[in-house]
Amino acid sequence: MTRTLIHGGLVITASDEVHADVLIEDGRIAALAAPGVLTADRTIDATGKYVIPGGVDAHTHMELPFGGTFASDTFETGTRAAAWGGTTTIIDFAVQSVGHGLREGLDAWHAKAEGNCAIDYGFHMIVSDVNEETLKEMDLLVEEGVTSFKQFMAYPGVFYSDDGQILRAMQRSADNGGLIMMHAENGIAIDVLVEQALARGETDPRYHGEVRKALLEAEATHRAIRLAQVAGAPLYVVHVSAMEAVAELARARDEGLPVFGETCPQYLFLSTDNLAEPDFEGAKYVCSTPLRPREHQAKLWQGLRTNDLQVVSTDHCPFCFTGQKELGRGDFSKIPNGLPGVENRMDLLHQAVVDGHISRRRWIEIACATPARMFGLYPKKGTIAPGADADVVIYDPHVEQVISAETHHMNVDYSAYEGRRVTGRVETVLSRGVPVVTDREYTGRAGHGVFTPRSTCQYLD
Repeated sequence: MTRTLIHGGLVITASDEVHADVLIEDGRIAALAAPGVLTADRTIDATGKYVIPGGVDAHTHMELPFGGTFASDTFETGTRAAAWGGTTTIIDFAVQSVGHGLREGLDAWHAKAEGNCAIDYGFHMIVSDVNEETLKEMDLLVEEGVTSFKQFMAYPGVFYSDDGQILRAMQRSADNGGLIMMHAENGIAIDVLVEQALARGETDPRYHGEVRKALLEAEATHRAIRLAQVAGAPLYVVHVSAMEAVAELARARDEGLPVFGETCPQYLFLSTDNLAEPDFEGAKYVCSTPLRPREHQAKLWQGLRTNDLQVVSTDHCPFCFTGQKELGRGDFSKIPNGLPGVENRMDLLHQAVVDGHISRRRWIEIACATPARMFGLYPKKGTIAPGADADVVIYDPHVEQVISAETHHMNVDYSAYEGRRVTGRVETVLSRGVPVVTDREYTGRAGHGVFTPRSTCQYLD
């Protein structure tokens, strides 16, 4: 194998910033050393650039069936776009259908992904049907490296679990070391509000945000926390969007409970103003939990600074405006829920560094290191240290770019951040030492990415 040296850059991890050369051998980081000490067959000049770990996006939905259609990114297009954006590992969600086993759902997702991914991937398991058989299968999946299970307090009739089912799954995860991830919204109450809104003729996309009330996110977050406390299990709340939900997490963490929260770029950078865009344009921004009024953003940034929120993932679940989002014209409840974002996360969070919301090390912590630790991939992923996979990004912090559907690589016909100017851009991306993006050219291939089994949550250690 050739030895590759990344020379002259500022190496940034969650814990350190140091001017060092990085030696890569056999797909792994072999050494870090003072500039000029090491030699190699191939040298990548990173002078004036950042050298950062590849991003770990712990929440994506490639090819997800939803509302009579499918997410528009395949594992091939979605992982290629992720690589372009400096993300080198995704954790996607395999789905158990009601009446079927976990194994059947997991096998179906393995079949979708295998041989198609540009970068490495893992799976969480969506648990839609809790019964004795499901609980036994959870133990087996943990042994196979699928160590996290998502449940929904939303979407009655599709993914919804009641409190009893949630409690039983949490009790099982307390025993087998798995981590329960929760979509915390009171779906039963929301369905009532949806029905009432439609009856009043309130059909535009903005009503999606109005019926999915922040208080119903906070209520479900509180309930999930207390159920986890009863079960003696840790809890990870996905896509936290409301300041009231952040307050519930902060309170639980102040009590010393092992409760964690994730937010997403859309909640940090977009708002109900987008949902209210005229001519049905607001449909582009329909996702659940929904975008909130702008004043929620400050509390989310604060939560990221105080570590009441630990992770920023994308919940990447793209649907084209034409032909997919349009299914909900005249009825907001039929708009497929989800936004594209897997390519934009690292850049948007770097913009947050530029804007003074977070530090450079915190950027790497919430986008690389903590998701890797939370989901059992550290230090293989999420850092630059001897022995780690050589998932490395050369990042130019000075270049300005304009985010646009014209130039992005996600398989979707709009950008949620169209026209937004950001500072910073991915230049070169290595996945296990192999160049996937080289000086802003795609040099990767489908099938390079492999399934990566995970240990149980390391963030509790």
